Parts: sequence; structure tokens; C-alpha cells
Amino acid sequence: MAGKRYSRQRELIYNAVVGSKEHPTAEMVYQWLKPTNPNLSLGTVYRNLSLLAQEGILIRMPFPVERYDGDVRPHSHFRCKGCEKVFDLELEQDPIIDAAAAKAAPGFRVEGHDLTFTGLCPECGKRDEGKK
Repeated sequence: MAGKRYSRQRELIYNAVVGSKEHPTAEMVYQWLKPTNPNLSLGTVYRNLSLLAQEGILIRMPFPVERYDGDVRPHSHFRCKGCEKVFDLELEQDPIIDAAAAKAAPGFRVEGHDLTFTGLCPECGKRDEGKK
């Protein structure tokens, strides 16, 4: 972990996020780590996640419940409206979107974009079909 300030708890928190494809909330990280780290507090998890995001080694995802992503390369996401899970989408980053945004906002320097799709994941889609 390449951060400004090292701490054992920060490393545990970072590794929990990076080792997961679930885009966890702070509460999820806390629940995962608490059984083997009884001195860990939820406040410590929140503070360290925030610091790691500020340092650019995690991505803060401001959904209704804030989530974190250990994959910091540019990529898109899909958020399920049913179960609230977040999934990575392997789409190429389209420079046309950045150019269109720059054209729509004269004087702004567009450096990239975050793209999140919403809908239902396959599991929730099947449940939704069963309700009809």
C-alpha cells in the first residue's frame, strides 16, 4: 500500500477493499474486520477509507450509501436498484464523451468521467419477472 501514513489498521482496511469485488460500504468493511480485530471501531474505518480515497488509492463512490472501490483504473459501474450491489463494467473509456462534455462546458478542462448505469442485476431481474 502506497500511502502517506502507514498504520496496521489502514493496511487491513485497504486490503479488505482491494480484495473485494463488492464495492463495500464502511459498515461492510467494519463487519468483515471486527471479528479478528476487536479494537477496531467503525469511526476508524470511516476515517481511514476517507484518507485512502483522498490519497487516490481507493475510489469513493457517492451512492445513497457511500461505497469504495479498490480498482482505481478508469472503469464504469452498474448499480442494481433492487439489491443495491455495485458491479464493474468493462467498457472502454470513450474520449467522445469527454469531448462532448468539454464542448458543452466551454472553458472547463475535462479530464475524464465516471459513468454509472442503473437497473436490475440478473438475480433481481428474475425476482422482478416472477412478480408479474
